Amino acid sequence: MPLIEVTMVEGRTTEQKAALIAKLTDAAVEAVGAPIETIRVCIREIPGENWGIAGKPKGPIKGS
Repeated sequence: MPLIEVTMVEGRTTEQKAALIAKLTDAAVEAVGAPIETIRVCIREIPGENWGIAGKPKGPIKGS
């Protein structure tokens, strides 16, 4: 059973996350030939203030 874990800064819409889940699932089916019903996708969202880039907090995503 393939398990795909994604960690990203929070701020995407439900529709964007659904699209990501669908495309990752399709990619796993194509790449490893796993039956679609066995594929799991987990999205972990991290607040921007908890995500550091170049030694500084990223902060919230603007305009999403």
